[in-house]
Amino acid sequence: MNLKYILGAIISIPLLPLLYFQGKKIKKNVPRLPEAKGPIGITSVATKKVLRMLTIGESTIAGVGVATHQEGFTGSLACELAIALNTNIDWKVYAKSGYTAKRVCDKIIGSITEESVDFIVIGLGGNDAFELNSPKKWNRDIRALIKSIQLKFKGVPIIFTNMPPIKEFPAFTSLIKFTIGNLVTILGNELEEIVKDYEGVYFYTRQVSSIDLIKRYKLKINPSDFFSDGVHPSKTTYQIWAKDISNFITQSPEIKKAVTR
Repeated sequence: MNLKYILGAIISIPLLPLLYFQGKKIKKNVPRLPEAKGPIGITSVATKKVLRMLTIGESTIAGVGVATHQEGFTGSLACELAIALNTNIDWKVYAKSGYTAKRVCDKIIGSITEESVDFIVIGLGGNDAFELNSPKKWNRDIRALIKSIQLKFKGVPIIFTNMPPIKEFPAFTSLIKFTIGNLVTILGNELEEIVKDYEGVYFYTRQVSSIDLIKRYKLKINPSDFFSDGVHPSKTTYQIWAKDISNFITQSPEIKKAVTR
């Protein structure tokens, strides 16, 4: 039983009508951006080595906010990893805007055509929070997703990206940032515990913060530059986020060894 979730639910129940109307207004005012094109690619460097990467998830992995996956998260991550690991990265995206962990498990995993890959990167959490899914349901759905992937790709490392920074979305009201943002944090804490039960499954627990990223990477941009439409990442954000995930992979001896074995 998650006490923080229960307390949050008790507080939020009287606010549900207001949350509903605020959500409808945001949905009406925020432009509906398409998913990125070109879900298959290879990032090449001067070597014959090749690593095969799949990225799976919701709208951020689907590249909403940029025109192509080459300039989105997956293409940017492939570029960062190719340089850091001195290997070609053969990549493919399996993602859909609006998908929860359960929908990814039910509708995407079975459609993957690859018979073998070297590692998988997953980005989820935003839609599960928007649908107010409980930590218990999230736990069950994530475990089912991991099991489904491990049955299909035995021994392949699975890397979960950090959770979406709901509290920083400019398009959201303070109430939505508070309720949905706190739920995302709770789901992230749940995921941190889940991955401990699986070998070869990792989760980048560091919370996404524009101020933190600007400081760590000495960026000459403003926090407002992180979003394309007030909700989804901009091209710049996808590149920075990809660099951060690449560093998480390559600077952890255990994960780097698992990915490159």
